[in-house]
Amino acid sequence: MSLTLDQALARVPLFANARELKTTPLTGGITNHNYRVDADGASYVLRITGEGTELLGIRRDVEYAANRAAGELGVAPEVIFFIEPEGYLVTRFVDGAHIAPEEMGKPHNIARVAEKLRTFHTRAPILASEFNVFRRIEMLTQTSRAHNCRFPKNFEWIGARVRETEIALSRDPYTPRPCHDDLLNLNFLDARGEIFILDWEYAGMGDIFFDLANFASHHRFDDDQVRELLRAYFGDATSRRFARLKLMWAMSEIHEAMWGTTQTGISKLDEDFQGYADLWFARATQAMQDAQWVEWLQTIV
Repeated sequence: MSLTLDQALARVPLFANARELKTTPLTGGITNHNYRVDADGASYVLRITGEGTELLGIRRDVEYAANRAAGELGVAPEVIFFIEPEGYLVTRFVDGAHIAPEEMGKPHNIARVAEKLRTFHTRAPILASEFNVFRRIEMLTQTSRAHNCRFPKNFEWIGARVRETEIALSRDPYTPRPCHDDLLNLNFLDARGEIFILDWEYAGMGDIFFDLANFASHHRFDDDQVRELLRAYFGDATSRRFARLKLMWAMSEIHEAMWGTTQTGISKLDEDFQGYADLWFARATQAMQDAQWVEWLQTIV
C-alpha cells in the first residue's frame, strides 16, 4: 500500500527532524509522483512510486542501487535515503534545465551524453537484474494479453522482425553492462554545464547498444547524428556498430510501444497510453521497413 506524502516524509529522518520543511510537486512524471522537499536550507527530491509498477518489471531495489552508483560517479543526482520496503527514493535536488531535443542532437551535447553513458557502463557495479529487450517485450506482451489490451494489426509481422533480429544479434552476443534503459528527453538535466541523468527505474544489466539506440530514437537522430554518437562513444562509427544500433533502435521502439500497451491495461492514470503505444508501433514499423534492414541483419554477423 502506498504511503501518503506526510507518511513518506515522516519515514526520512532528515525530513522528520527538520525545523523548516516545504514540499512542492514536480511535474513531468507519469507513473510516479515527485516532490521537491526543502529542509533547513537544503533541497531534495522525494520520489513516491506509482502503484502496480511491478507489472512493468520494475525492481525498486535495483533502481536504488543503480541511482546510488550513478550518483557516486557524477552521472546522476546523489541518493540521500531509501524508504523500504516501499522503495521510495530521496535524492539531492539538482537546479538544472532540460535540454530541448533539437539541442541534444548537437555534437557537443551528444559527446557529453556519450561520456556519461560510457562512465556508467564501464564503472558501475553489477546490478541484480537483467534488462534484455527481447525478454522484456515478451513479458510486456504476456501482461498485455492478460489484461485484454489492444495490439496493432501487424503485430504478428512485428514479432517476426523481433525474432529475426534476436537471432542475428545472438551470433555476436553482447557482454552485459550496467545500463539505464530509459533515455527519453525529460530524463536529462543540464546544471551549470554538467549533464545529469534521472529516473533509473528500468536500469539493469543489458546491451550498451540498447542505451545508445534508445537515446538516439527518443531524440529522433538522423543517420549523421547516429554516427556522431558512435564516434563520441567508441571513437569511430564502423558499419557493424551502425547496423547494430539501427536494429536495436527498432527494438527500443517496440519496447516503448509495448510499455504503452501494457499501461492501457494496468494504469489508473488519465493518460492516453493507447495513443502513445500507437505512435511507437508506427515508428517501429517504419524503422523495420527501411530498405537497409536486411543489409543491417547481415552486416552484424
